[in-house]
Amino acid sequence: MKLLALMFGAWCSMGFAQTQQPVRVVIVGLEHGHVSGFLHAFPEQHDVELVGIVDADAALRAKYEQESHLDHALFFSRLEDAIAAAHPKALLVYTPIGEHRKVIEAAAAQGLDVMVEKPLTLSLDDALAIRKAARENHVQVLVNYETTWYSSNRAVYDMVAQGKLGDLRKVVVHDGHQGPEEINVEPEFLKWLTDPAENGAGALYDFGCYGADLMTWLMHGEVPLSVTAVAQTDKPEKYPRVDDDATIVLGYPHMQAVLMPSWNWPFARKDMEVYGTKGYANAVNPTQVRTRFSEQAPDETSTAPVLASPEDTSLHYLAAVVRGELKPQGDLTALDTNVVVMQILDAARESARTRKTVELKPLPQ
Repeated sequence: MKLLALMFGAWCSMGFAQTQQPVRVVIVGLEHGHVSGFLHAFPEQHDVELVGIVDADAALRAKYEQESHLDHALFFSRLEDAIAAAHPKALLVYTPIGEHRKVIEAAAAQGLDVMVEKPLTLSLDDALAIRKAARENHVQVLVNYETTWYSSNRAVYDMVAQGKLGDLRKVVVHDGHQGPEEINVEPEFLKWLTDPAENGAGALYDFGCYGADLMTWLMHGEVPLSVTAVAQTDKPEKYPRVDDDATIVLGYPHMQAVLMPSWNWPFARKDMEVYGTKGYANAVNPTQVRTRFSEQAPDETSTAPVLASPEDTSLHYLAAVVRGELKPQGDLTALDTNVVVMQILDAARESARTRKTVELKPLPQ
């Protein structure tokens, strides 16, 4: 009887989960190249329902309506019209980074949760203003990074938490690709990626945010003592206004992190090396981890356990947060983590500009 009761309870839970209504979302902005993948993914998932798409550019609206075979009625030129007509519960933001604060503040005023593409915004001042708006209006602001959904990163994090690597001593994070022009990103995407007023910087912001996010997560929100950065432009004929290569060194008590964002890698990469007093663990790709725990032992490569829902994809995660099933705090997507990320990026940009180390202090809560 007890077994039957357990089976019945599990069946009821599954049935409830399957009958939950999807979260109504509106996409804001079509200038970010990652939006195309999201539009193609929507029909294959059941966590969210796309009820509107906003962009002021009529040509971009027409492009995506045709390419993604979407209903013309989904498209709006103004956010306020989309909210009034579609009644969303959350916004997915694919604007230039420079527009994030404006969109988030508008959403917060309407009581809407928001997920933006990385990084959170352009500056620490903007990040603090976003945090203020989120708190005052009791909404969630989330930041989506591709690497959040890498099972390899989670496996390495768990090894650190379990003490398998010993005390952390150094973390090295490599992120980037050959360059946005080299990989043929969309013209509307390239335009703002290479504009410091819309992207904050070049590779330093575009890919430096990944390492800053992972480090803040590994360090449980701890702010580094210092940030030292070097940024340069190796291809001025392509990127005359922004850096295309950078190195950021974060100083913590008893350890360092080296972040290496670049638009000059020979091929795309997003990997992390974590070194402790007992060994190391390297997240070499989205699913595989390479470890070594002895000078005499060889490296071992294993496949990381699959991430559990709702922390396996951005839309699972968003839906769980909007429904109140998951509280984002201290994780890779959470606002508190990403305010620290912006503190790091802002300091890195200033360090690269002045060629001096920037010392940091914990932010007031």
